[in-house]
Amino acid sequence: MFEVSKEENVLNQITEKIIGCAIEVHKGLGPGLLESAYEECLCYELNRIGLKYERQVPLPVVYKGVKLDCGYRMDIVVENSVILEVKAVEILIPVHEAQLLSYLKLYNKKVGLLMNFHVPILKKGLKRIVNNF
Repeated sequence: MFEVSKEENVLNQITEKIIGCAIEVHKGLGPGLLESAYEECLCYELNRIGLKYERQVPLPVVYKGVKLDCGYRMDIVVENSVILEVKAVEILIPVHEAQLLSYLKLYNKKVGLLMNFHVPILKKGLKRIVNNF
């Protein structure tokens, strides 16, 4: 039998709460707005339920031991453990997943959520990405 570690359990609880917030935002706004509107409303919901978050978190790239400021920013980092990438696009494409996986690796985190709000049902726009280190 596969046992879930304490850390994985905590991450699962956080992601469940985040998804609940995202569903609430999508129910209220529906598809068709800009990413910035969804990000703002999602942060409102995260704050409402007491989850700590940071927005537009700078992400330096370290190359051959040198820290480079390439201008990357993560949309939202929740509880310093889950990275959220907010999209409002017709369809998620592989580069969106690759982007989030790269953020997870560079920021040394295990779990990220790719959220596309430009869908009729949010469940079809959600992807959980895991960094296996």
